Amino acid sequence: MTHTETLPSGLRLLTESMPHVRSVSVGVWLKRGSRHESDAESGVAHFVEHMLFKGTERRTAQQIAQTIDSIGGQLDAFTAKEYAGYYIKVLDEHLPLAIDLLADMVMRPALQPEDVEREQGVILEEIKMVEDVPDDLVHEVFVQQFWNRHPLGRPILGTPETVMSFTSDRLRAYFERTYLAPNLVIAAAGHVDHDRLRDLVARAFADLPAMTDGAVAVPPEVEPGFVVREKDLEQSHICLGTPAYPSAHEERHAMFVLNTILGGSMSSRLFQHIREERGLAYAVWSSLISYSDAGALTIYAGCSTDRVREVIDLTLAELAALRSTPVDAAELQRAKEHLKGSLMLSLESTSSRMSQLARQELTFGRQFSLDEILGGIEAVTADDILRVSQDLFRDGAAVATVVGPAMDGDLTLDHLRI
Repeated sequence: MTHTETLPSGLRLLTESMPHVRSVSVGVWLKRGSRHESDAESGVAHFVEHMLFKGTERRTAQQIAQTIDSIGGQLDAFTAKEYAGYYIKVLDEHLPLAIDLLADMVMRPALQPEDVEREQGVILEEIKMVEDVPDDLVHEVFVQQFWNRHPLGRPILGTPETVMSFTSDRLRAYFERTYLAPNLVIAAAGHVDHDRLRDLVARAFADLPAMTDGAVAVPPEVEPGFVVREKDLEQSHICLGTPAYPSAHEERHAMFVLNTILGGSMSSRLFQHIREERGLAYAVWSSLISYSDAGALTIYAGCSTDRVREVIDLTLAELAALRSTPVDAAELQRAKEHLKGSLMLSLESTSSRMSQLARQELTFGRQFSLDEILGGIEAVTADDILRVSQDLFRDGAAVATVVGPAMDGDLTLDHLRI
């Protein structure tokens, strides 16, 4: 059973009781991410996330680590394009300490200059790490072209130049204007009582500022293009994509099923036709990127450099087939069952249930039951798939990026006609 409540400060609290478990997962989710940064402060949200682990007014970084280790808990965080999160998983008996620790971190970070200087080196190494992982790098190059000159196209980590420009004062200025009660959602799932948690949260987060920051997000426009990043590798890495729907779009369930048919499973068309039938790639799949006002359907493949054009042509042929011919009943049902099964299996832990609560609140402002979601997937028809394919897979809207050795001949936008 789920409960939703907004405290007088504007802080939102969501809980889901799972009486059969002994653990509780609690997350503090911030409704701000890298897309809310200016060009000059690119990477500041991610940098602040790192700094919240480096000590508070009451605890050193070592004491934070010792506190969570002493109760056998798990503590982690992430920064995304539209939000950031700090989450902890503990036994139910340690919930008060978990809430106290989270509140201390997200309300009273020390942000000491010497810690900032050390962390700059850490994040510079993190940026280099992306360059050394080609399947990550090709997606980073893709979004930079896809949403060129827009915050959604910038790397979450920032650039070496912006990272080195951050000072303790600049980080604190960002923190104080962003970590505000109306921007935060606290979600908890597991062996938890809503009323008890509300009392703990109300006390621990009582000093959160109740003001709003007035941040405005401008929708992006897609910039079609073909980008090749030459790199000395053993194979080429391809990312090809088209526009997709925002996360709350009414056609989202049809989009999910379409992605599963295209490249979201081992029986998908891309996997079967490119890997199994032709042996052109070990890894090939499609995935969805969804934000509040934009989205992308991306296709990834890793192949030998002399097969890049063939893999791209085969991929475009699959998009054209979905756009022109309805899927048959068996393929459609198989995709829906795969999607429903994956969803249900993913929600078996307290941490995944907690994340589901927070994401639904941030995306829809309400909670959808599992039955509602499954019903939405089951209601998708072959006509829905055809209509969505025709809407998304349009000529002149595709973007492709390749990271790998130099290729023979040039690839241009003309090669991306569906």
